[in-house]
Amino acid sequence: MPYDPSAFPPFAVTVDLVVLTVRSHALCALIVRRGEPPHQGRWALPGGFVLPGEDLAAAAARELDEETGLRAYGTEGSATEAHLEQLATYGDPQRDPRMRVVSVAHLVLAPDLPTPRPGGDAYGVRWASVDSMISSPGGGVRDAERFGPLAFDHDRILRDGVERARSKIEYSSLATAFCPPEFTVGELRRVYEAVWGVSLDPRNFHRKVTGTPGFLVATGGSTTRQGGRPAQLFHAGGATLLNPPMLRPES
Repeated sequence: MPYDPSAFPPFAVTVDLVVLTVRSHALCALIVRRGEPPHQGRWALPGGFVLPGEDLAAAAARELDEETGLRAYGTEGSATEAHLEQLATYGDPQRDPRMRVVSVAHLVLAPDLPTPRPGGDAYGVRWASVDSMISSPGGGVRDAERFGPLAFDHDRILRDGVERARSKIEYSSLATAFCPPEFTVGELRRVYEAVWGVSLDPRNFHRKVTGTPGFLVATGGSTTRQGGRPAQLFHAGGATLLNPPMLRPES
């Protein structure tokens, strides 16, 4: 039979963003307070509809800029480098009360990001610690009275994004996306501790990361910004996969 587009109901495509950063040694997610129905007044992940003729990556970068004032890596005028990747697709027929909406969620990771500004259809935006939003390996419990359930199916998307980040820093160099261009081993360790929700032995961690081929490259410089004796500075090496991997401690 020939293909008949009219035989299928129309649907819309959105992008939703799980934006993660480390602030004050805690893994934080970006959430916005919705300014329009449905779920007006509820907290949600930033995102919105894909425009006609727009590809998904461009839509994700645009929504990040419009709703928060932040820019993804590689976009024109970007002041902060941010890792952006597709996370998963969500298409439950009941996920949006307006119509059939399929969301292509994206994960965004970046160093200590500034306080964002609301824009688009959001009238509030803030960073919230992941421990206050979802249960965590460190024992954190969602602060339901403060945030309530996120709009749509964004609780599930947030959990999936956090787990993606936790898993990927085990076997890839993605943890360096949370660091400035030059960083110390101690700063990198605190990224792992924040993302995993655990405490790590400093000496064992130093041995592992400096002994993993291609993970870190010494810059030849040092810093005292952490206090105490000068600490050696590194930048990310060329490795994308870690061998051996940095396995999460068992909780």
